[in-house]
This record gives sequence, C-alpha cells and structure tokens, in this order.
Amino acid sequence: MAEQVKSKQRVADHGEVFTNEREVNAMLDMVKQETERLDSRFLEPACGDGNFLAEILRRKLAVVKQRYGKNPRDWEKYAFVAVGSIYGVELLPDNAADCRKRLLSIVEEAWRRAIKTDGDPRFMGAISYVLARNILNGDALTMLDAEGNPIIFSEWSLVTGDKVKRRDFRLDEMLEGNVEQNESLSLFGDIADNGDVSPRSEWEYDEETQAFIPKPITEYPLTSFYEVMNGE
Repeated sequence: MAEQVKSKQRVADHGEVFTNEREVNAMLDMVKQETERLDSRFLEPACGDGNFLAEILRRKLAVVKQRYGKNPRDWEKYAFVAVGSIYGVELLPDNAADCRKRLLSIVEEAWRRAIKTDGDPRFMGAISYVLARNILNGDALTMLDAEGNPIIFSEWSLVTGDKVKRRDFRLDEMLEGNVEQNESLSLFGDIADNGDVSPRSEWEYDEETQAFIPKPITEYPLTSFYEVMNGE
C-alpha cells in the first residue's frame, strides 16, 4: 500500500492517488465497531484497487476467525456474510479488476489457513461470484456502469442455515431515497436511525435493516450460499 501513484499520466487524467495505509486505518478506526460487525455494509464509491475495502475485509475476517475458527462450515458461512457486505465502484477497469483479485486473494489465504483440507470446494467460486457482483466498473457520479447502464448492486442476506436471499437494487434509487428522506447515506437502508420518515409510495419497510428502502428490481429464491453463482 506504500505506492500511492501508478503514473503521473493517471494522476493528470483521473486524479488517481491512492490512500496510504496509515490514513486508511486511522479513518476506519473512527468506525471501528462497524468494521468488526460482519453484516455492516460498506460502499466505497471510488475504490481504486481496494485499499479501504481490503482492510475492512481483513478486520471482518479476523472476527470470523475468532468466533467461528473451530467450525469449517460456520467459518465459510460468516466469511460469505463478511464478503457480501463490501461494495465498491471504480471508474478505471484495471483498478476494478485488481480490487476483485485482491479481495479474493485475502479470502482465499484466510480460508486456507482456517479450513486447511476441510473446506467446501464450492466456497471460493461463490466468493468470486459475489465479488463480481459487488465490485463494479462504473462512475459513482453518474451512477452508471461501464456500459452506460444503471449500477445495480445485490443485497446478500443470511436467512437460515446456509440459505441466503439475494435482492438486486439500483444504486441511484437507493441514494435518491436517502436524500429525499433526509437520512445519512446508507446502502440498503443500513444504519437508518434518523427518526420518522415519509417514504415514497414505491418504497417499503425492510425488517432486516429496520429502514425504508426502494423495492428491489429483482428477487431470487432462497439458495445455499455455496450455490449463489447458479441462481441466475
């Protein structure tokens, strides 16, 4: 993380300067409790190659190891929850790809240390799929992806056992609703505690997050988190 600039040309063209490790940790320490809550969602709108997201993931996986390190299936389940809570948008496609690879490598290294030979062979495929859905090449200002379509994120909610519920939402609708409700910006209604609101008619109250969120554009049947890549 010591390398803050890839090239002077990228700085000139895109203002690309990566945040140093010391500043990353200092800023995350300000919300330390949230970085250690496995289902607390984080969105980095200009994630680069993942300096912030990588450290958030490491912190969450440390909690997974502490709580579930003795049970391989529980470790995999809650590591999935941790990965599913991290989102990023990045303008430059090489950075977005590097970020996904970096996060995948962090999970794989932790998985091999914690699980050794007892891991489910489907696990890393599921993690790779979630990262492909959660770390997107696009523009957080226009809220469009690289193809010019609205950015769509998937919400991954652990329901029971190894079953998860996937719901897809448009980023612009989520952020628009936060502004209209005069709330702090939050992903999928996370940390929505600013009192009574008057949501638009197309919004619904979500019991999991205890907040008003837009209706999902797509909902998927419950499925094992090991099989999420087979749900489309």
